Amino acid sequence: MVEWWNSLSAMMKVLWAITLSASLIFVIQSVMTFLGAGDSSDFDVDTDVSGDVDVPDTDVHGSGQGLLTFRNFVNFLLGFGWSAILLRESIGSTPLLIVVSVIVGVILVTLVMLLFKWLSGMQEAGNINVFKAAVGCEGKVYLAIPGERSGSGKVQITINDAVREYEAVTDGPALATGASVRVVEVISADTMLVEPIESIII
Repeated sequence: MVEWWNSLSAMMKVLWAITLSASLIFVIQSVMTFLGAGDSSDFDVDTDVSGDVDVPDTDVHGSGQGLLTFRNFVNFLLGFGWSAILLRESIGSTPLLIVVSVIVGVILVTLVMLLFKWLSGMQEAGNINVFKAAVGCEGKVYLAIPGERSGSGKVQITINDAVREYEAVTDGPALATGASVRVVEVISADTMLVEPIESIII
């Protein structure tokens, strides 16, 4: 191992050091992501015309959608380093090798950003915007609701063919368990204002 390292040129030593470091960080990031820890090392850098540099809050979700993030920097080094090492024997010209490696690094960053954007879109598609979707939906009282907004109960509401449970209040008289209700207003993300559905007797 020592002999192999000593046999490398200065350029190859630098490339190997960069590539192995980036690979190690990438593995750590991947393990943390799969364990649900997110990527706490991602941060976006935003510069304004006055030359000040603002570093916003850490991107704890590790979305990878910002261009100047630590994750994308690591991905670039991965693409750049491994392509330079693997193509060193095939491309004799050092400037050409660097150009090709930079292009591969940029392509890798782009692909990873597109992947995270697609995954983010899938996640958003799976979530329900309660404020838009719940009003007018019907369901049943799961836990009795006190009248005149004097307290809250629980309801099971069908939204987009899925039954979901929410806290609920009502402006009218108390609603017993099992009563049919309709959502009148969404008070908060987990609390609904409901009214009873009157039975029509013909």
